[in-house]
Amino acid sequence: MDKFFKISERKSTVRTEIVAGLTTFFAMAYIVVTNPNQIVSFDRSGDLGRIWNAVYVASILSAFLGTILMALYARLPFAQACGMGLNSFFFVSFILPELLAGENGNVIDGYQAGLIIILLEGLIFLVLSMTGVRSYIAKSLPDCLKKAIPAGIGLFIAFIGFQNVHLIETNQYTLVQFFDFHGALSGEGTAFEKWVNIAPVVLAIVGFIVIASLVKRNVKGAVLIGILVTSVLYYLSTWQLPTFDFGQIGESFKDFGALGLGAVFKGSAWAKAFNGGTIGAIFSALMLVVTFCLVDVFDTIGTLYGTASQADMLDDNGDPIDVDKAMACDSIATVGGAVFGTSTTTTFVESASGVAAGGRTGLTSLVTAICFLLCLVLSPIASIIPGCATAPALIFVGVLMLKGFAKVDMDDMRSAVPAFLALVMMPLTYSIANGIGIGAIAYTLMTIFAGKYSKKDIVVTIIGILFILKFVLITM
Repeated sequence: MDKFFKISERKSTVRTEIVAGLTTFFAMAYIVVTNPNQIVSFDRSGDLGRIWNAVYVASILSAFLGTILMALYARLPFAQACGMGLNSFFFVSFILPELLAGENGNVIDGYQAGLIIILLEGLIFLVLSMTGVRSYIAKSLPDCLKKAIPAGIGLFIAFIGFQNVHLIETNQYTLVQFFDFHGALSGEGTAFEKWVNIAPVVLAIVGFIVIASLVKRNVKGAVLIGILVTSVLYYLSTWQLPTFDFGQIGESFKDFGALGLGAVFKGSAWAKAFNGGTIGAIFSALMLVVTFCLVDVFDTIGTLYGTASQADMLDDNGDPIDVDKAMACDSIATVGGAVFGTSTTTTFVESASGVAAGGRTGLTSLVTAICFLLCLVLSPIASIIPGCATAPALIFVGVLMLKGFAKVDMDDMRSAVPAFLALVMMPLTYSIANGIGIGAIAYTLMTIFAGKYSKKDIVVTIIGILFILKFVLITM
């Protein structure tokens, strides 16, 4: 095991890798339920409920496939699952039009047609990965963006953590605001009821301090300990007992076999995807494939750079080691996910929580993959970890990943402006890909205006142009 995963070579231990794998799993276990929720927009009535069941099983299997490939082929401590944002775009592109069509719509047909688009995207990715094009694109990014991407992802992850417990919540005037303690405490209800309302926020802050303090004292497994401590405090302080519902498992497998598994091999799904083969329908389908490709490729590149940087697994040029293998795993998982019946599978930013716990090898992702597989029958157990317990881990990862931004040359505006935009646009647009795209556009313009444009900047220019197209197409 040590030789296969290079555990000693990467200055880790089996115990550390196992703890890191569990940490990653608990940080991203929410996707098991969240992905099907996003695909059907939280509506589980009628056929949407059947789609939810199919996607639930497919989400677990695609996460297992992608993560086990990362473990055994790429041998990297990164986990994969269905991408957030991409699943919502799947709903808007394929399910929502059928709902708006009323009696003339068929959400199952729309769902299966969407799987065809995901399959085509995955196959394109696979070709680009196997030919080295994806890694070439990644390595061609300017140095300022390579340093800004991990920091931007750190802010994005922290923002997700803050939102998960409503420490940061919506405001109709300022868009966001800090949690309204005054409103929660001055409202109606007993003191205990008020505590239950604010407990997730308070315990998330406590959990964050616990993790940071343990890391300061060099305690191994600090992130996982913080998750477990916060979970125990939550259930003890709110007098709640974890609930388990195993009744849905059998129904989920039934709908998975009937609707999701192998739907991409149905002629009716292909006909629906291309709407009878008209020129306009074919063009629309291809534009959807391109849009999914653009978002996924740069989400993956950004995540790999961010997590690899945090793990100190970059080569002399500042690129992730074995990036070709990692991207091949991502592509195969997307193809596999389409066959299973779910949206695009991608490398997850929450992998950074396992890296923060010390994960450095494929053994970390092997443990995470096994945990996902167990979710097929034990998902009710995994779901008992409350959001206020995983949020501190995500926020702490944000702290760790910001350190790389200090290496950006802020005296040179050609580096500072693109890096800054990539940094802030990831959390503000809720997309890693958007941050990279906006940074690429800014870098190209700044380089042209500075009169320093050269052949090496062609790739980043193409990225910028593609993202301009993506911004236009996705709003049409």
